[in-house]
Amino acid sequence: MIAPSANFPSSTVLVIVHLAIPFLSLIAVVKMTAGNALSSTTDQRKTVCVTGAGGFIGSWLVKLLLERGYAVRGTVRSLDEAKNKHLRELEGASERLVLCKADLLDLDGLREAIKGCEGVFHPASPVTDDPELMVYPAVEGTRNVIRAAAEAGARRVVFTSSIGAVTMDPKRGDDVVVDESCWSDLEFCKQTKNWYCYGKAVAEQAAWDLAGELGVDLVVVNPVLVLGPLLQATVNASAMHVLKYLDGSAKTYTNAVQAYVHVRDVAEAHILVFEAPAASGRFICAESVLHREDLVRILAKLFPEYPVPTKCSDEINPRKKLFKFTNQKLKDLGLKFTPAAQGVYETVKSLQEKGQLPILS
Repeated sequence: MIAPSANFPSSTVLVIVHLAIPFLSLIAVVKMTAGNALSSTTDQRKTVCVTGAGGFIGSWLVKLLLERGYAVRGTVRSLDEAKNKHLRELEGASERLVLCKADLLDLDGLREAIKGCEGVFHPASPVTDDPELMVYPAVEGTRNVIRAAAEAGARRVVFTSSIGAVTMDPKRGDDVVVDESCWSDLEFCKQTKNWYCYGKAVAEQAAWDLAGELGVDLVVVNPVLVLGPLLQATVNASAMHVLKYLDGSAKTYTNAVQAYVHVRDVAEAHILVFEAPAASGRFICAESVLHREDLVRILAKLFPEYPVPTKCSDEINPRKKLFKFTNQKLKDLGLKFTPAAQGVYETVKSLQEKGQLPILS
């Protein structure tokens, strides 16, 4: 089963152009509370499972599901209270959150966690460029989740893939709008040793194939680099993407572009595609694309006390162009994306609050 292609009229295409002034119009909103809050109740308390519940996206997904009134079973690799403290402290957790010890390669553990659940959210995944640690666990772990969901008779599975399964294609021209029909070139991923993107792409394809074979209703969310407040105590890879430009470890910035999205929007996107009966296929979850120069300018404007780099590591090649994409499918479901500058601001404030970044006067 291949993910359906998506064809959008030109009026729905979001075109990102170079912004010479570093988001001055967005700075005014960065101290506002992120929007898109979910309602706190639901007519019927449904039970759903969230894999990797303790992770960055997983913990936010648990948080919003509890706020909406769902009963949640969250899989974690350890039931250690200290590691799961951020989950236990969520509103509604004492009444409606059950943590289950289960590894992605532990099919029996997943069966126990998913049994009786109406829906399954699968954000759990390795995040590494080591092929042995990335590819097999991502693929086989995803298959195990699909198998367990099929056996449990779950109504729908929402799989967290990645933009890495979408955009890694050297043959795509600059004027091509990235949409849900795009797939990464696996040979290119292997040649460039980008095992994370390779692993996410083959895991997603494995999910579509097995879901089609077993008759599982599968919907996929493809987030870009995720920013926003950390609920967990540890610093995840996307937070490190920002932290390195503040703590002095990065002396220059790269000549590269990156798409960004707020973690709350990612969590809400998962719930929207689960709840919308007509939702199908893939959903690109992205707010905007920035050049790394734009990112460091935002950081320097918001946090001038830190040693934010001002020099690009590549002074020879032309500035990388921003790619174009559409996020219309999620907008059509009602998602209102949080500006990237807001996500940057909240990431830094969260790192300060958790003691991962010193507060400088």
